[in-house]
Amino acid sequence: MYKFDFELDDFQKQAVEAIDNKKSIVVCAPTGAGKTCIAEHAIHKALEEDTRLFYTTPLKALSNQKFYDFGNKYGKGNVGLLTGDTSINRDAPIVVMTTEVFRNMLYNTNFGKVKDNLNGVKYVVLDEVHYMNDEQRGTVWEESIIYCPSSVQIIALSATIANSKQLCDWINSVHSKTELIYTDFRPVPLRHYYFDSSKPNEILPLLTPDGKLNRRIKPEKKSSYYGKQAKKLNTVKDIVSVLHEKSMLPAIYFTFSRKKCDENMEKCSQINLITDEEAKQIRIEISEFLKEHTYLEGNKNLEYLYNGIASHHAGLLPAWKLLVERLFQKGLIKVVFATETLAAGINMPARTTVISSISKRTDSGHRVLTSNEFLQMSGRAGRRGMDKIGYVVVIGTQFHSPDEVAELVKSPSNPLESQFSPGYSMVLNLLQNLELEQAKELILKSFGYFSSHDRLKPVIMQQINYEQTIAKLKDEKCPHGFSNQDFLEFNKLKEKYIVYRKLVKTLLKQTKPKGNKNAPEVIEYENLSRDIRKQYEKYPCGLCKGYKKHRKNIEVLERYEKKYKEICKNIEKQKDIYWEKFLAHKEILEKTGYIENGSPTNKGVLCSMLRTENELYLSEIILQGLLDNLEPFELASVICALITEDLRTDVYPNVPISKNTRKALNKIKEIRKKITIMQREAEIDTPMYINSFYCSLVEQWIQNTPWEDISKQVDSSEGDIVRIFKRIVDILRQLTMLPNVSDRLKANAREAVNCILKEPVDVE
Repeated sequence: MYKFDFELDDFQKQAVEAIDNKKSIVVCAPTGAGKTCIAEHAIHKALEEDTRLFYTTPLKALSNQKFYDFGNKYGKGNVGLLTGDTSINRDAPIVVMTTEVFRNMLYNTNFGKVKDNLNGVKYVVLDEVHYMNDEQRGTVWEESIIYCPSSVQIIALSATIANSKQLCDWINSVHSKTELIYTDFRPVPLRHYYFDSSKPNEILPLLTPDGKLNRRIKPEKKSSYYGKQAKKLNTVKDIVSVLHEKSMLPAIYFTFSRKKCDENMEKCSQINLITDEEAKQIRIEISEFLKEHTYLEGNKNLEYLYNGIASHHAGLLPAWKLLVERLFQKGLIKVVFATETLAAGINMPARTTVISSISKRTDSGHRVLTSNEFLQMSGRAGRRGMDKIGYVVVIGTQFHSPDEVAELVKSPSNPLESQFSPGYSMVLNLLQNLELEQAKELILKSFGYFSSHDRLKPVIMQQINYEQTIAKLKDEKCPHGFSNQDFLEFNKLKEKYIVYRKLVKTLLKQTKPKGNKNAPEVIEYENLSRDIRKQYEKYPCGLCKGYKKHRKNIEVLERYEKKYKEICKNIEKQKDIYWEKFLAHKEILEKTGYIENGSPTNKGVLCSMLRTENELYLSEIILQGLLDNLEPFELASVICALITEDLRTDVYPNVPISKNTRKALNKIKEIRKKITIMQREAEIDTPMYINSFYCSLVEQWIQNTPWEDISKQVDSSEGDIVRIFKRIVDILRQLTMLPNVSDRLKANAREAVNCILKEPVDVE
């Protein structure tokens, strides 16, 4: 066994032993507890055994970081990298990749045969497996676990979650023998503090030693400052100054707005946080970095870096974020103002984390942070081997009481919830290799189906309540020993008698003027009503004191039995929701000729190789030849419109898009209309975009317009433009690998990729 140069914690020893015993493992431990060394043990085993290991991460940035870290540690020739737009040394014994890439390799797609893709692979590390909770991408982790061959040991690394045993049991059921390694121990314990803006020169411990709210902390008063007066307040500067005085830096200051990150950085520009020696080192580091990335020389944020302050968010250029990360890791940046994305695995530990509010704005309005979100951010505090204690400072606001803050701090982690969702590509990939019943078997292996009992627990509890109410109502005994059926029969006869008596009276009124009381029809209905009366008078119900209560019980029982049937039907539907979605997508694929006789056609094979929001939509556009005759810049422009979600802004660039791009998009609208109708009928809501907001930008970029001119045309950050351009590249690269696509389209796609991937877009 590989020997580390430090003593392993108990949970690490337990994990190492399980790996040696050929078991898959789920490791649940707090951020910063030391999960990576467990993966490193598996890496050493793979190198010693001459086998291979795949290391998957949720983010390209994290994959890049692991690639460089492992390359320095185990030798660059032993480590490869695979992301959506990068392939380096893919046959190496250790390959770092995004989880999406690993999932795609498990399909027989453009990555090749599964057997070839996983040749020699004995271990797969699924880092940050709690990303299964991610609404957009969570399904990738489930698919990866379901389709991973049982001969491969899974090493799933997760932050603490409430249902870790359930996750482990699920992997054990769908993959191989799996052991749960759980710890809530933090090598560097955390202390929580509260900042009250009315006391700008201090921070107070949030909790007392027995876990109660510190009585010295009072709720924030509603601000009486407005306009110019409010601008004079500088809470951020006060907090940073206090942290500096108390030797609690470096810190990551989390806020939930990119704009706020930059504003906070500006507000702290006059604070001197670094020594002369550190200032000198910063200048050297920046100078060396700018030699490789000269386009950053005029960046307006450079002045803040020289003061040991920076912001870090998705709106910044990739190279700029990389510079900030490097300086922070070397201890030269003392405060970085960041959005919560920084909490997602990038190696930037700090002594302190500051959380600006316990609520954040979402598309559906403001909401309080989940326990897991708070734990993820606060977990960045405390550097192992450097700090004895990590500090978490929560800033008081007028919108949340200190009690609410304390409640969130003390709340346990949230459970992992399935985001599994069958789509067109999944249906086609499964049916390429499996019969329908086999595909169903795989779909029903999802964590969502496995955990459906817990997910449906509230509904099942309601079902049980209905059952109990129904049983209680049925237990109500008739004093005469008659059943509910007898009671209903009595009521039926009684109502029938009343109808007949009314009919007799009506007939008598009609025959009275004629003096014919003994008309045959009158006699007939009088006899019938007399017979019915004799029948119902055999029942004692008419004279029973409990008649009204019995009748009410039966009415209530009927209502509850109806509710019970509906809830049972709903539960069955919810249990089979994944399979129903699968069948709904399959039906549309059959209607459009992508599946025949239960198997994908040539069209279906092409569609199965695509990875986008709506594979059928893009496939139809390709197969109808709408991209074939476009020039590289026009092709990229059309793809840009297809991957750009609806934006809140109505401001569009002044430069119009090309004529051919406009024509293609107009034809694409007809395709979208046709698919929308089919999806609506099948109750499928898979998005299809046509948004030309960035189209003119990518056209200009490919035609060599300088980056400075392009980025000024829209009120979007440079990071957003880069991200859109990289998504275009991802789709264009897929086009180059599709079967039955014209050589011209492939060549144009390659040329467009080469034209887009130049600085600052191509920097990871």
